[in-house]
Amino acid sequence: MSFLSMFLPDSLTICLIFSLLILIGSLYFFNGAKKSAFKMPPGPKPLPIIGNLHLLNFRRQDLSLIKLSETYGPIFTIHLGMKKAVVLTGLNTIKEALVDFADSFSDRAALPIFYEIQHGNGVFFSNGDMWKTSRRFTISSMRSLGMGKKLIEDRIVDELQFLIGKVQSFNGNQFKLKEFACAPTNITFSMIFGSRFEYKDPLYIRMLDLIDDIVVLLGSPYLQVFNIYPAFGFLMRTHKIILQKIDEICLILKKEIKEKRQTINNNCINTFVEMIVAKQEEERNNDCSLFHDDNLLATTLDLIMAGTETTSTTLMWGLLLMMKYPDIQKKVRTEIQNVLPSGRLPTFEDRNSMPFTQAVIHEVQRFANLLPHIPHATSADTHFKDYYIPKGTTVIPLLASVLYDKSHWETPFEFNPNHFLDAEGKFVKNEAFVPFSIGRRLCVGESLARMELYIFFTGLLQKFIFVPPPGTKECDLILTADPCFTLRPQPGQECCAQIQG
Repeated sequence: MSFLSMFLPDSLTICLIFSLLILIGSLYFFNGAKKSAFKMPPGPKPLPIIGNLHLLNFRRQDLSLIKLSETYGPIFTIHLGMKKAVVLTGLNTIKEALVDFADSFSDRAALPIFYEIQHGNGVFFSNGDMWKTSRRFTISSMRSLGMGKKLIEDRIVDELQFLIGKVQSFNGNQFKLKEFACAPTNITFSMIFGSRFEYKDPLYIRMLDLIDDIVVLLGSPYLQVFNIYPAFGFLMRTHKIILQKIDEICLILKKEIKEKRQTINNNCINTFVEMIVAKQEEERNNDCSLFHDDNLLATTLDLIMAGTETTSTTLMWGLLLMMKYPDIQKKVRTEIQNVLPSGRLPTFEDRNSMPFTQAVIHEVQRFANLLPHIPHATSADTHFKDYYIPKGTTVIPLLASVLYDKSHWETPFEFNPNHFLDAEGKFVKNEAFVPFSIGRRLCVGESLARMELYIFFTGLLQKFIFVPPPGTKECDLILTADPCFTLRPQPGQECCAQIQG
């Protein structure tokens, strides 16, 4: 969907905004907007008001930006409306910016919807001392709670058994891929609040539905218009619906936090909420403390949303791809049976004996390209690769350009586990494998996600053969992504799980 194709006759609100922007933009573009004396990266010439939006597919901006990089090179400027953004493509350019120039490129871009949700708090969309303090505390706390260690591995294996039971309950009948979202969410909940939900719990189902709705709405073209032209938010609805659903989630989280606050035992702290509440108490007399209630809630919300969406969506992609390519699924299952002949459940250590399964999981992450980019921003005026990038400029490190780079991947737009295997069938790493990003904004839950993906994926394929629903052939399965906040499989896709004796 191109930007201009969104202006349909029944989209009166968007048309009104567009008309008003023409009036405002005329002053900016035709009455002498000042030109910078410094050289920003090159890029396509902008049109009045919309800038370069006409060049973007709003449903797949990542692919549009990759196409533009073929003309303008690995670093270029694009105009999102009347706001400039710098796009970084290719491993070398992105790595140099996010690692070698980390001090300059580690800020998060000011996206209006996330400011409306978090107001500068939390761990993912904050900046400055708030971000540094929240991130440091979150990583330290999650490690203390067992992230990447045997303690959390045992929880994941336990949850796997609940998930297996859920899949068995369908008795080989078809069910939606989204049913797999329940297990990763419970791992996140257990770390944050200390307990899991039953899959049929109405509150739990409501939480999953709310998160699902929010992720879908965050990918809406109309929400992207709001992010570009927030001054006209009073004429739009999508962001208001998102905020209403966020408020409902926050009410649930506040209740959970209140209960933990009332029962906390400082001599026995076992959850993330207890840790942050204890930190609040420790800094009670510090007027400058960043561990206030708003930040506690925002950080918890960040972890819930991220812990639910990314791992569960990757798991859905994995099982969809196994149905699409049954020969690959068969090879994975054979390897699992060879390593786990007694039928015992997998452990994270087993991955070292399963090179093909490891390669498949990595290729699922690469192929799915779950988060093509989350914008950064420059924290200071920056000179980078002979260009000048002013402080506060939105910077888009396009991870999709690395995950789909033909110089690093033999068949970048095809699902091919051989990308991670050598000639002898041994698993090999690839420096262009960056689904968790790189640099200081590296995903805080990377080690947890890796462990969850391996144990859930391997455990499910150990017990079941996944096939398309009756009447659907492998060739009918759709691998075109549904662009929400993440790139998901198309909604409504279903599978059948054949139980193995």
